[in-house]
Amino acid sequence: MPSTKRRLARRRESPSAGFQPRLDPAAPASLARQLYLALREAIADGWIKPGQRLPSSRLAAQEWGLARGTIAEAYDILIAEGYATARHGSGTYVLTDMPAEPLETVAQPIVGKSSPRRSISASVTAMLTRGPSLEPQKLLPFVTGRMAHDERTASLLNRLAGRHMNYAFEGYGDIQGEPDLRAAIVAHVAASRGVRCTPEQLFITAGTQQALDLAFRVLVSPGDRVVVEDPCYPPARQCLALNGAEILGLPVDPSGIVLDPLIAGTLAPPALVYVTPSNQYPSGSVLSLPRRLELLAYAREHGCWIVEDDYDSEFRYDGHAIASLQGLDQADRVLYTGTFSKALLPSLRLGYLVVPPDLVPVFRAVRPALDRCPPSFQQRVVADFLLEGYFPAHLRRLRERLRASRDMLARMLQERMGEHLSVVLPDQGINLTVRSTGTWSSDTQISQTALAHGVVVMPLSRMNVASLDASRLLLGFSGLSDREADLGTSALAKVFESL
Repeated sequence: MPSTKRRLARRRESPSAGFQPRLDPAAPASLARQLYLALREAIADGWIKPGQRLPSSRLAAQEWGLARGTIAEAYDILIAEGYATARHGSGTYVLTDMPAEPLETVAQPIVGKSSPRRSISASVTAMLTRGPSLEPQKLLPFVTGRMAHDERTASLLNRLAGRHMNYAFEGYGDIQGEPDLRAAIVAHVAASRGVRCTPEQLFITAGTQQALDLAFRVLVSPGDRVVVEDPCYPPARQCLALNGAEILGLPVDPSGIVLDPLIAGTLAPPALVYVTPSNQYPSGSVLSLPRRLELLAYAREHGCWIVEDDYDSEFRYDGHAIASLQGLDQADRVLYTGTFSKALLPSLRLGYLVVPPDLVPVFRAVRPALDRCPPSFQQRVVADFLLEGYFPAHLRRLRERLRASRDMLARMLQERMGEHLSVVLPDQGINLTVRSTGTWSSDTQISQTALAHGVVVMPLSRMNVASLDASRLLLGFSGLSDREADLGTSALAKVFESL
C-alpha cells in the first residue's frame, strides 16, 4: 500500500481535479496538439495555476486515457511556447509569472498579433496546430515507409563505403552536392522519368523534405496562396505553413487533382501548385495527361510555379513508367524532386531538387544559409553505386519483392475483410488504400482500435485539407513478411468484427 505521503502527493498532482481535456479523435489535429491547446486554455483561464506542477505522464495517461507519448509531446509544446518549464528530476511546472487575466482567444492562435509570452514564431504556432505530424515509426504490420533488407545491396554498399572511409580534411563540399552524384542522377532520371536537365540544375538535399523546404523558401512569400492536393502529404503542408503560405486544397479523383476551379478562373492564380502526379499521396491516383497539359498551360499563362514531388517513381508494376511533369514543361515552370529513401535506404537521407536554369543562382545563394552543403560521404557511396551499374539490378529485385507483397496483402485483405473494405490496387508505390464498403464511417476510430491490436493503418482523413471524407485507410506493404501479413490481417479482421 502506498504511504499517506505518497497518496497526498498523487492527489495534489492529479489532473482530474477541475480539469479534464475534451479531445476529438476524428479532428484533423493530432491528440497531442489538441491536448496542448486544452492545457494552454486551462492555464490562461486559471484552471491550472501559475507554478502548479502538471501531472506526470504516467498519471495523466491513466486519468485522461491517452498514451504517455501524446502527453509528453503536448508538454514539450507548452515548454517551447513558454507556458511551462521542465525541472530535472521533479517534473513539468506552469511558469510562475503567468498573467492573472485569461486570454479570450487562447484556443485559436492569432497569427500576426504580438504577445509578450510568445517564444516561437507565428508560423510555427500555426504548424503545431494544423494537421498531423510525422510521428516515430512503429515497426508493426502495415507501417508505411519501411524498406525490406536486401543482403546483396547491403554488401555492395558496405564495400563501396570502405573506399570513402577517409577522414582527411578536405574542406566544405560543393553547395549543390558532389558532381559525380549529380551527373549520375541526371542520367538516371532522364532515362527513367524523362526529366530534362543538366547537373548544374540539380541540388542534392537531405531527402525530399529538405528539397521541398528549399523550394518553398525561394518561391513562396508569407501570405501567398499555394494550391495542394486534398488529401495532401502532411509534411509538405506543414512546410508550407512554416513558410507562411495560405494553403488551398483541391479535391483528388482517379485522374488526379481536379483543376476545374483554377482553369475556370473562379480562384485567383496561386503563387505555386504542389502535386504528386505520378502517384498521388496518399490516394494513389495518377494525374492524367490532359490534366498535366492543362496544369502546365495554366502555370505558363499565369506565371505560377509547380513543385513536382516524385517520391517513389522507381516502383512501377504494370505498364510503362509515367513521364514526369517536368519533362513535358516547355516554359521552365516546374521544379522536380526525387529521393533515394525508398529506392535504397531511408537513413541515407539523400534526395535531390531540379530547378529551372535561371533559378540556379538564386538557389545557390540561399542554400548555404540552410546547411551550407550536403555531407559528402553518403553522396560518394551512392554515386559509385549508380555509376558502376548496380542500381538497375537492385531496382528489379526490389520491384519483384514489392509486387509480391502488394498482391499478398491485397488478397488477404479481400479474403478476410471483403465485407468491410474494398482494396484499391496501386500500379505504383509502396502503399495501398482501402475504402469502406459502408460498414464503418470513421477511419480514425479504426486506426486507433487497430493500433491497440498491434497493427498500423493510417487514416486518410488526417491528411484532409478541406474534405470531410473519413472512409479510407492507408497500409504500407514494403518490408512486409508473409508472417506479418498473416498476423496483421488476422488482427485487423478482428477489429472490423468488433464494430
